[in-house]
Amino acid sequence: MEYRSLTIEEIGILESRGCKAEDWSAINVAYEFSPDNIRNVSFYGEVNLGVFDKYLEVSQGFRKHTGIKNATLRNVTIGDNCLIENIGNFINNYTIGEECYISNVNTIETTEGATFGQGHMISVLNEMGDGNVMLFDGLTSQVAALMVNHHKDRELMSALKRLIRQEIAKTVPDRGTIGFGVKIVNTSEITNTHISDDCEIIGACRLSDCSIKSIPEASVYIGSGVICENSIIFDGTSILNSVKLENCFVGEACQITNGFTAESSIFFANSYMANGEACAAFCGPFSASHHKSSLLIGGMFSFYNAGSATNFSNHAYKMGPMHYGILERGTKTASGAYLLMPANIGTFSVCFGKLMHHPDTRKLPFSYLIAYGDTMYLSPGRNLTTVGLYRDIRKWPKRDMRPKSGQKSIVNFDWLSPFSVGEIIEGKKILERLREASGDNVTTYNFHEYVINASSLRKGIKYYDIGLRIFMGAVLKRHKVELPKSAVGTGRWIDLCGLLMPESEETQLIDDIKSGAITDINQVLDRFIVINANYPEYRWTWAYQMILDYYGLDTLTDDDAARIHQDYVTARRAWIAEIRKDAEKEYAMGDVEDEVLENFLEKLDHEIDFENVDH
Repeated sequence: MEYRSLTIEEIGILESRGCKAEDWSAINVAYEFSPDNIRNVSFYGEVNLGVFDKYLEVSQGFRKHTGIKNATLRNVTIGDNCLIENIGNFINNYTIGEECYISNVNTIETTEGATFGQGHMISVLNEMGDGNVMLFDGLTSQVAALMVNHHKDRELMSALKRLIRQEIAKTVPDRGTIGFGVKIVNTSEITNTHISDDCEIIGACRLSDCSIKSIPEASVYIGSGVICENSIIFDGTSILNSVKLENCFVGEACQITNGFTAESSIFFANSYMANGEACAAFCGPFSASHHKSSLLIGGMFSFYNAGSATNFSNHAYKMGPMHYGILERGTKTASGAYLLMPANIGTFSVCFGKLMHHPDTRKLPFSYLIAYGDTMYLSPGRNLTTVGLYRDIRKWPKRDMRPKSGQKSIVNFDWLSPFSVGEIIEGKKILERLREASGDNVTTYNFHEYVINASSLRKGIKYYDIGLRIFMGAVLKRHKVELPKSAVGTGRWIDLCGLLMPESEETQLIDDIKSGAITDINQVLDRFIVINANYPEYRWTWAYQMILDYYGLDTLTDDDAARIHQDYVTARRAWIAEIRKDAEKEYAMGDVEDEVLENFLEKLDHEIDFENVDH
């Protein structure tokens, strides 16, 4: 915007309206500026003002004329048609966009050396350890997972930190900014905080050294009593009701409410936190905590709902509108132990907070762990055929509240993928080896410190085989029968906090970062996008070899594909039948109303409609 100096007449009008300036020659205004709506304002340093010739809606159906009243401004630029009134202390070193409403605020200030929450190193998973995640506004669950998983690789960490600092140097403004259409009302203090367009801050206590980022389709709301320090908050997030955040990153479409407190923690994609506390927690996509007694500390969570005392306590209501008590992609502690196994959207019951430390135990995915006295019984694969899993497969994509333009963290909802199916294959092999070693004429099998009933072992093999056949048939529906175009996809797969990818691609990315082939942190983000876009081809490469191995084939023909499809239909119907039995069993326990059961069974009856649909 081009500015001009005030005229002598305009200075006289301003002074007659209670305004004063340290130096009137340092006050610049838009060419169409009129002093009519400026009252009781003290100007210090260089101040640039736009025009104030419109009305602004301050509440639904309530419009007030724009202008500046009862304020002290120092080194401030204010865009057109803002309404700024009743500033108790001052606004210092800030650029304010057009059509903002700022009322009853004590202090808004940028101090020397402000970083707006960017560049801080925080320690995730280990609250007493060295920092392993650098906060910046390009952080995604994938970048954070890369840093946490490989924090001992000093060369990689040094390179990543260098790339992030380069980006921060290019993007961080020299003073605080408030974007277009921002509303800040009844708030005590805002210091060293960048606020993007359309954000609302109503009744907050203090925002200090923060970046609040938004997009037009998903603004940020910060409510009463909130204190945020050294934190970054992203698109579509709501933080309200006396929440306290320190050294945190809050990703897209999260909700943090009802007195929740968090320190040195990161939250991504649709996480919901209320009442409890988090410290050094890595809360990946769809992490939830509702209870006052919940403390998420030193853990890595994803597709996870923290229950009260034990997750099992709420697990009965599987057909109702809410499904608590689930452990899905896995809960990882700082020591690397898992609360059961990290399966892709597979649900698990957790009894008495038992940790499974032995690495082989993680190779029995989709399993129940049940305690009777001092004995722990393992039911392998049981959750493959539960109502809970069936609901989860369908509910998570529907609960993604992020607009497509605001999906920075990648979330792949494929419940049967090379990642989870690879675990299923290993689980099936373990069960088959146990049966081979001990024979069929035993009542139980011992697997490390756990007991598997003979009937549970047989069912586990059956359930795992159903899962394998469903996966193969589903992939063949999505891909024509042909040789893979690339070797990428063979070997082990990983879940990089929502991104399902071949481990070889992660290894290549790490090598490129360390070698200097990647020179910009945005290239890292772009690489993740490319990997995700190539997921169908990578999956086909992996599945093609898996199909050959499973059926003992040298090559895959159309006739083979027809046979595999028929096996898929048979397995899928068996799967639905088992889910039906689980639903009817739950109904018999008296936990479910007739109408709920009937509606659920009707959905199952329609599953046959999807057998030949590519989805």
